[in-house]
Amino acid sequence: MDAPEKRQRKPRRGDGTLYQRGDVWWIKFYVHGRAHYESSRSTDKDVARALLDTRRGQRASGAPVQPRLDLVTYQEAAKALRTHYSVTGARDVEEADGRLAHLTAFFGQDRLPAITAERTEAYAKRRQGEGAANGTINRELGVLGKLLRLAYEHNRLARVPKLTKLAEAAPRAGFVDQAAFEAVRRHLPADLQVAVTVAYTFGWRRNEVLTLEQRHLDLAAGTVRLDPGSTKNKDGRLCYLTPELSALLTEQLARVRALERRLGAVGLPLFPHFGKRFAGRPIRDFRRTWRTACKRAGVPGLLKHDLRRSAVRNMEQAGVPRSVAMKLTGHRTEAVYRRYAMVSPADLKAAAGRLDSYKNGYNRARPLETRRATR
Repeated sequence: MDAPEKRQRKPRRGDGTLYQRGDVWWIKFYVHGRAHYESSRSTDKDVARALLDTRRGQRASGAPVQPRLDLVTYQEAAKALRTHYSVTGARDVEEADGRLAHLTAFFGQDRLPAITAERTEAYAKRRQGEGAANGTINRELGVLGKLLRLAYEHNRLARVPKLTKLAEAAPRAGFVDQAAFEAVRRHLPADLQVAVTVAYTFGWRRNEVLTLEQRHLDLAAGTVRLDPGSTKNKDGRLCYLTPELSALLTEQLARVRALERRLGAVGLPLFPHFGKRFAGRPIRDFRRTWRTACKRAGVPGLLKHDLRRSAVRNMEQAGVPRSVAMKLTGHRTEAVYRRYAMVSPADLKAAAGRLDSYKNGYNRARPLETRRATR
């Protein structure tokens, strides 16, 4: 009697399989129940089998099974970066997506090893041709650098290329003095007069002012605050109101309460639209109104962000301790604060006048004979 034919064992799920895509052999294997696919980049089946054996060995020994580094794409790394920002909160994801949009348009089809220093210089040249400022390009390259470093930390890139930053223009030195500010303010609606006064007094950013809610204002205590997580650096802020701001915000709150009664609404933001079309909705921006007011005041080209620079300068000149001023404005590092604490031409002119007054006063105090002897 013939021996029964030995039944061929069917490969178990965890063993992995070989298959072809066109002429190239691919492998499929499982790690913790999850399927992984990898190309052998060869038309020789034995090469694919050897690769599969290597992956099985890594899995059996507990070693991390990493993809081939030459196959990791920019798109995979960009997805990992978004996840990193979302989980850690290290950066606003929407802001990062704005930078990534330009990077993806250029590097979207690249594998990570192809992103070299030479390739990034080509990117910078392309962006310059599109009219982007060097500072903007540097911020985008900063995001690319973080993407590459994260891939390296996750063992998906063998080495991080050195990215050369571009020379940036000197920071804008736009200021507005008290007279010019009041001239612009007069041409704004009453509610926006309050908003710009907050910005000019405390150096708050536009979004920080416009997103204020009624609960952030405590007129009895004389304070206004920003919640932790609502600011650019995620830190909360508490500021005590000046008498001017206290009066203006009292009037603003009365206007908002009147609008609530008219609309039958509650909990409106501190700076809502008062017009019929968008009544009650929060104001997001007012660039057109601001531009018109600046033209009428005779200071065209003034930016709303110049109010922040001016607030820092005012605090410096008023002798507010720098540590306190940084708490008010929300600057976390002194290096960035110092960029805002620049002097204006008017400051330099005033300094020359003070020097001249000092020298004249010194000469008047000296005896006439002493002055002749030193000539």
